Amino acid sequence: MIPRTKAETARIAGVLAAPADFSKPEPFEAKPGGAATVRRIATADAFSQFSANTSPEGEMMFKLGNALFRKTWVAAPSSTKASDGLGPYYNARACQDCHVKDGRGHPPEGPEDGRVSMFLRLSVPGGPSPEGIAEWLATQPDPTYGGQLQDLAVPGQPAEGRMDIAYQDLPVTFPDGTVVTLRKPTYAFTDPAHGAPAPDLMLSPRVAPQMIGLGLLEAIPAADILALADPDDADGDGISGRAQIVPSVEFGVPMLGRFGLKAGAPTIKEQSAGAFSGDMGLSTWLHPDPYGDCTAAQTACRAAAVGQEPDKRDGLEVDGESLDLVTFYSRNLAVPERVALDDPAVLRGKELFYGLNCQGCHQPKFVTARLQDRPEQSFQLIWPYSDLLLHDMGPGLADDRPEGRASGSEWRTAPLWGIGLTRQVSNHSQFLHDGRARDLTEAILWHGGEAQTQRDAFMALPAGDRADLIAFLESL
Repeated sequence: MIPRTKAETARIAGVLAAPADFSKPEPFEAKPGGAATVRRIATADAFSQFSANTSPEGEMMFKLGNALFRKTWVAAPSSTKASDGLGPYYNARACQDCHVKDGRGHPPEGPEDGRVSMFLRLSVPGGPSPEGIAEWLATQPDPTYGGQLQDLAVPGQPAEGRMDIAYQDLPVTFPDGTVVTLRKPTYAFTDPAHGAPAPDLMLSPRVAPQMIGLGLLEAIPAADILALADPDDADGDGISGRAQIVPSVEFGVPMLGRFGLKAGAPTIKEQSAGAFSGDMGLSTWLHPDPYGDCTAAQTACRAAAVGQEPDKRDGLEVDGESLDLVTFYSRNLAVPERVALDDPAVLRGKELFYGLNCQGCHQPKFVTARLQDRPEQSFQLIWPYSDLLLHDMGPGLADDRPEGRASGSEWRTAPLWGIGLTRQVSNHSQFLHDGRARDLTEAILWHGGEAQTQRDAFMALPAGDRADLIAFLESL
């Protein structure tokens, strides 16, 4: 990373300042991914395009990574040794199974609907804290079922169990009399295959997030994100974002967490390797255990055949080159261009967004670092609408399961870019960490904690203003 000069830093500060005039779009606002932004297309492939500034060599790497991302893995032993090693327990057989069209997952629509694209994290209190990381809320995997409920298994193995969801209707009445009914989910781990889990088990539901713009988020200088943190609310605005600091297996030092719903992964490669291991039971150099999340208590699982063989490259189920290609693919899934920027309703909605201080968490703009080895992401003005920090979202959204420095009610601010394309790409409009919100209005109404003031102010707006704010979000 090339350091910025003082003059450059000053110019960037001016570019990132809040707009003074909401009667027209800001310069470069139409390209939220900078030069990497791609044309907005009206198909389900809108999130599956490569960065517009990718070289021919980069395009080739992207397509190879895409093939691996879509690859269906099979159980070992198999005649297709390059594709075996699945499981023994798993949640999906391909990355694309969860991130369909590189978009957002969703909760099951009924008891018989598949659970692919959503799973439960598992943990119990206790365990060691990493050296050098303050405020670590120590947890450890369930001693029998590990850190993730895997509801699928290879032939001859029983699945660990099943995730069940029950919903309770919660009517919310606006000051103008409008009524919106939220659905409050309750989660259960049922049909456990190896006896009851620990009595103090903590569950956290996770829906697969959309994939666009990850490389640009990774390219934001850590100092710029840390500068937004206000853990003691020194400015008195009620918002006190905190940085997630996690140990990096890739680099061997504590780093800023950026990826995952609680920012538990510091890099795209570590997030990808964690998914290979936890979601599919596939080994990489970052997670070399071929049994994935199988615990010592699951003896049949740990005695099953695996695809880790000496004659394979690296002796791993997913070799280093394959992991690099999937990382490159994930890093270069492009953000589509904005639309309707000059629509009066969108402009009014943007003004309301700022007026309610929604940007206190959903930071609109950053300038990425100068990166010699990543030209697609280097020195771009981007508009992710996230500060990538942890915020307390109140008891309504709490999963009551700590993760690293994140408490049971803290979540990383979700980027908003591309959110208006969710239905087009994913064929649904379900939001938040577990898909409980069925539209953007419901998502706002679930905001509490540090965002309670903004939620209440949204409810107090006239219906027309609320519609304009939603129009702005859908234009992103």
